[in-house]
Amino acid sequence: MTRTDRTQVAIVGGGPAGLLLSHLLHLEGIESVVLEHRSQDHVQSRLRAGVLEQGTVDTLRDAGLGAGMAARGMPQTAIDFRFGRRSHLIDFTHETGGRQVMVYPQHEVVTDLIRARLEAGGQVWFDTPVTQLDDLTTSRPVVHYEVDGEPHQLRCDIVAGCDGFRGLSREAMPADARTSYDRIYPFAWLGILAEVPPAAPTVTWGCHESGFAMLSFRSSTVSRLYLQCAPDDKPENWSDDRIWHTLHERLDVDDMPPLIEGRITQKGVTGMRSFLSEPMQHGRLFLAGDAAHIVPPTGAKGLNAAVADIRVLSRGILDFYRRASTDVLDQYSALCLERMWLVQRFSAGLCTMVHQFPGQGAFERRLQRADLDTLTGTHAGRLAFSENFTGLPYAI
Repeated sequence: MTRTDRTQVAIVGGGPAGLLLSHLLHLEGIESVVLEHRSQDHVQSRLRAGVLEQGTVDTLRDAGLGAGMAARGMPQTAIDFRFGRRSHLIDFTHETGGRQVMVYPQHEVVTDLIRARLEAGGQVWFDTPVTQLDDLTTSRPVVHYEVDGEPHQLRCDIVAGCDGFRGLSREAMPADARTSYDRIYPFAWLGILAEVPPAAPTVTWGCHESGFAMLSFRSSTVSRLYLQCAPDDKPENWSDDRIWHTLHERLDVDDMPPLIEGRITQKGVTGMRSFLSEPMQHGRLFLAGDAAHIVPPTGAKGLNAAVADIRVLSRGILDFYRRASTDVLDQYSALCLERMWLVQRFSAGLCTMVHQFPGQGAFERRLQRADLDTLTGTHAGRLAFSENFTGLPYAI
């Protein structure tokens, strides 16, 4: 016999989007259940880089989630573009009148959120695969899930689809009711972790004729670095010597100290994609984060875009229960997409500017150089980058 439970908001997916939504609703006295098909250990061990926009940092702090960032986060005020054998620094805090970003890995954000939800007695159900969403256009949607192979149902008022790009929430929307926009890039990133202090105090991008590279950090003693590679490349194709040789080629410049080498402890290849599905809602189902959109990692916008969605969705749900108003929920997709297309433009534009494409000739390379010169060498270019990188204004 199928067991049936009841809650106000069912949240499919226990990543940063779903957990943050659950936490924000809890602060307002609204009940939710998070259903995550992976184990808690798996969710907390998914290592992802994290550069948090000013608005994301403020949102987490305002929600009582700032302790981890205060202890382990690394505020950043500038970024270094390296090309033409020279360093070109953009002080985005100066350009924006004080806005910063925070280097704080995504798994740390997730760990902070899980701790907060569990300490508050929140309903976060790990190892709980969702199998189907029904009755989404009614006032009582149903989430079907399994526990130890046995079928269960969760009835609710609202379903938040926060289960990522490969989750089932987006597919629960009728195919003829949604439009997808997709671009797969002809390159990938080989990412490494190295036991070595960062060679520069800022996130550094190397824009070289042989390809892109980036220096970031995990901590004061661990560096995270990336280099452009083929989309079908494998980590085992890259010896440590080859990795360091390529990183030196792309990141070392005449006016800055050279890259510091260290023991490589992790290697992995990440594909590059731009994707957006619209609308982001169907009946009582609302998509958020990677379930609705993917950006290439160049602009560090994935987690930040999810937070922007959740701010709108949490406000809409609050109004639904406190004021019996659906005004924000009715506009949810439009409010999110207006900002999200600007984020897509920024991320895709950066991706195109700093990577080398197969078959790219001298003319295209010179255009890239002109774009980089404009970006770093003009006030208009620096300001536009800084406003986007530190985070566009929220819809709500």
